[in-house]
Amino acid sequence: MRNVIIQSLLCASLTFGIWIAVFSIYLHYNHVKKQEKTQEKGNPLIWSLGEKLRSKADSVHIPRAYNVRVQRASEDEPAEPKSLLRLGENFNYSIPELIHGYSTYGFNHIISKNLGHYRSVPDTRNVMCRKKTYPARLPTASIIICFHNEEFSALFRTLSSIMALTSQYILEEIILVDDMSDFDDLKEKLDYHLEIFRGKIKLIRNKKREGLIRARMTGASHASGDVLVFLDSHCEVNKVWLEPLLNAIAKDPKMVVCPLIDVIDYMTLEYQPSPIVRGAFNWHLEFKWDHVLSYEIEGPEGPTTPIRSPAMAGGIFAISRHYFNEIGQYDKGMNLWGGENLELSLRIWMCGGQLYVIPCSRVGHINRQHMTNHSEIMKVVEYNNLRLAHIWLDEYKVYFPLPRLPLCSRRLSVPIAMHTSLDPLPRLTTKSQAMRLKHHT
Repeated sequence: MRNVIIQSLLCASLTFGIWIAVFSIYLHYNHVKKQEKTQEKGNPLIWSLGEKLRSKADSVHIPRAYNVRVQRASEDEPAEPKSLLRLGENFNYSIPELIHGYSTYGFNHIISKNLGHYRSVPDTRNVMCRKKTYPARLPTASIIICFHNEEFSALFRTLSSIMALTSQYILEEIILVDDMSDFDDLKEKLDYHLEIFRGKIKLIRNKKREGLIRARMTGASHASGDVLVFLDSHCEVNKVWLEPLLNAIAKDPKMVVCPLIDVIDYMTLEYQPSPIVRGAFNWHLEFKWDHVLSYEIEGPEGPTTPIRSPAMAGGIFAISRHYFNEIGQYDKGMNLWGGENLELSLRIWMCGGQLYVIPCSRVGHINRQHMTNHSEIMKVVEYNNLRLAHIWLDEYKVYFPLPRLPLCSRRLSVPIAMHTSLDPLPRLTTKSQAMRLKHHT
C-alpha cells in the first residue's frame, strides 16, 4: 500500500512538472508574439496615433508639378513614395519654394511636407536579424533629440516613427531640446501637436543658443532612463531598432552602440538601405565610413555580428547613463557642433569602454546639405578639431595640420581610429582624462 502511494505521488509530481513546463513555454511564446505585434503596430494602450497618421498620409495631396509618383504596396501599407523626385532636365530648379527650403533646411522640404507626419519605411534588416528575439527584461531608454530651426514635418516624423515602432515598456521618455529655434511652427504649433504624445515627451526650450553639444548635455541632465539614446531631429527609426542596442548595453554597461544608419536621400527623401560599415577618420579628423571585411561577418552570427568601430558618426548612438556621466559626458569647451563625435569616440576607447555598430538596429537619417553660414561652421569645426587634437592625440597631434596624405601611409591605431603601423595611442584612466580636460579648459 505504501509503495502504491509513493508511486502515485511521483506520477502526480511528474505530471504537474510537465504542465508547468508547457505553461511556461506558452507564456514565453505569447510574449514574443506580443512583442512583435507591438513593433508592427505600436501600443494601442499608450496611443492610437499610428492609424490616424497613416490615414493622413494616405489622404495627402501631392502636386503633380513636382513629378511625384505614389504607389500602394498593399491594403495594409500606407501610400509610399517609390520615386518622389527624379533629378534631371525636366525638373524646374528655379522654384523659389524649393530653393528657399533647401537653403534653410538642407533638404527638399516640399517632399517632406507632402509625406506628412508619418510613413512606413521598408524593413532593411537582414533576414537573420528578423529571427532574433530579445529578453523580456531590458534597460529603459531615454531618447534625446535636440533641434534648432528643424523642418516641422521631418521633426514630427522622427517622433511618430519612434512612438509607432518602439515597445513602450522599454521607452522611458523622449526628451526634446529646442535650442532657441526662430521658426513659428516650432513654438505653439509644435506644443499643440505634441499633446497626442502626452506622458511620453518632455520639451525643454533653451533660453539662449547653446549648440548641439551643450543642448545634448542639457537633455541628458533631465533623463531618468537607464540608457541614453541620442537621435538627430531628421531621422526615421526602423522595426525592432531599440532592443538590439539595449540588449548589448545590458550585457556590458561600458559598451557604446550605434545602429546601422540607412540613407534618406536629401532630395527625394527615399529610404535607402545601407551596407554594413563602421566609422573611421583620417589625419584631418574628418569622419569617414569604412567597409567591413567579409571575414568579420562569417562567424555563427553572420551579418548580425556586432562590429567594433573606431568612431561614431555622432548623431545616433546609445550609451549607459551612468557610464556617460562617468567618462565626463561631452567636452563643454567645444562650440556648436562638429568634432564632438570623434572626441567622444576617443574618450570611450581610452577610458575603458568599447564602441560597436549593431547591424540588427537600423535608423534612417537625412544627410542635410548645409548651405548657409558655411564659413562660420568651418571655423567652429576647425576650433573643435584643434581642441580635440591638443587634448587627446599627445605626440600624434603633429600629424593633424599636415596636408592630406594617402590613406595607406598615415593611419591611427585600431581601435582608436583605423589600421596602422604606428604605436597605439596611450590608454587613459578616467582620472588622467579629467586632468587633461581641466588643463585645457
